[in-house]
Amino acid sequence: MEYEHIIHPFPPLYDRASRILILGSLPSVKSREQMFFYGHPQNRFWPMIADLLGEERPVSVDEKREMALRHHIAMWDTIYSCDIKGSSDSSIKNVCPTDLRQIIDGSQVKNVFCNGNTSGAYYKKYQEKELGIKAVVLPSTSPANAAWNMERLKNEWGIILKYL
Repeated sequence: MEYEHIIHPFPPLYDRASRILILGSLPSVKSREQMFFYGHPQNRFWPMIADLLGEERPVSVDEKREMALRHHIAMWDTIYSCDIKGSSDSSIKNVCPTDLRQIIDGSQVKNVFCNGNTSGAYYKKYQEKELGIKAVVLPSTSPANAAWNMERLKNEWGIILKYL
């Protein structure tokens, strides 16, 4: 598989009432096709978040967007552009980080959570010092993270509830 230069194809999700920011690394191929976060059908993010929030599992992009905003969750990614093979985080190179300042300045976000170690590493490298907010790195909801079943994910991710 060849490297492809990817520029983040969709904007961040947030509004003035957002209280927490959840960051991935870069949208997967499926997410780029849907033009929204965690679009791979096997990604456990949306089922897990819905369960934690006591909500019905959203299906459409509009349902996902509305649920996140209703619960004051902002979302974006740590990488604005890079070279990548498919959706493989381990192949990422030539990173240009996202500018998260617009989200912080345009919301009430005081806590940042990274979905997986790749997101956490890029946040720490590029954005943590500038924003002055330490991120909590949570286990990836990606299907590639098979070591974490849904119950274990929910136990770890449950920390976000106290900041909403």
